[in-house]
Amino acid sequence: MRVTVRLFAILRQQAGWRERELELPAGATIDDAWQALVALVPALAASREIVRFARNRQYAQSSELLADGDELVLIPPVAGGAADGPADDRLLRVEIREVPLDEALLAELRAVVPTPRDGALVMFVGQTRETPGTPAPGEEAEAARHAGERVARLEYEAFTEMALDVLRAIGNEIEEQFGVRRLAIVHRSGVVEVGEASVVIAAAAPHRGPAFDACRYAIEELKARAPIWKAEHFAGGSVWIGSPARGAGPSQASE
Repeated sequence: MRVTVRLFAILRQQAGWRERELELPAGATIDDAWQALVALVPALAASREIVRFARNRQYAQSSELLADGDELVLIPPVAGGAADGPADDRLLRVEIREVPLDEALLAELRAVVPTPRDGALVMFVGQTRETPGTPAPGEEAEAARHAGERVARLEYEAFTEMALDVLRAIGNEIEEQFGVRRLAIVHRSGVVEVGEASVVIAAAAPHRGPAFDACRYAIEELKARAPIWKAEHFAGGSVWIGSPARGAGPSQASE
């Protein structure tokens, strides 16, 4: 059988390719695919403990069986479309954008997310800072080389289709847990300069408590689960940032 394998971020960098077909015997598991990949790219072997897997855009365990035509994505440590009802009912807007998240977007969300029945609109804006974050596993030596330097810019890479699925799932969880039915999550991809916004979250509700809870839950879950990767660029190099992805809801850790 043939399986399409896709790599992102540091794994793509190590392998030197983003996508290729892998031929496997019938009854092969994700772990079998991993072993075959390591045989092709030995540099990947050291990443096993930090890699998560997605089969057909759903997080999966390494013991799961593969089928002919499956898509297998290797998820390295992560940094984190629309579906809405009537204008006065549910709004779940999720996007990955390559263009700046500017004042026009903030004004648009301010206008469309809340309804006349909502007494609270909470907006969270995450922006690029010049101080470095925590390096991804395996990037510690490179981070040490840039110790004391200022971050010049960030670069985001996303597995867009799956990232949007994860953001929609987070939106559904927010509605179930906090009763918040009006939510927008917009994340950047590509290069983001220092001081520019990398993510904007807007939550509207009749009362402020659930709206605050929704924003906090959205950013924490996005950072833990969405297949979005971040590299910090310095004057003389770059460092991938993040930790191993958590593959399900807040109480269910992946392997």
